[in-house]
Amino acid sequence: MSKCENTVECPCTYEACSRKGKCCECIAYHRSLGELPACYFTPQEERTYDRSIGYFIRCQQNR
Repeated sequence: MSKCENTVECPCTYEACSRKGKCCECIAYHRSLGELPACYFTPQEERTYDRSIGYFIRCQQNR
């Protein structure tokens, strides 16, 4: 396993994702969309599939 893979602890619940557990690919993909990957969110927040930076900031303010 490379340093950019985490298939055991990947918090993404979107099973159809081809980047699941491939951290470097996942981060690059979400950055290209102006988003953050699942690992930035709590499990409850992640299940909304809202990866926007605005949503992340709102979540941080509510913690």
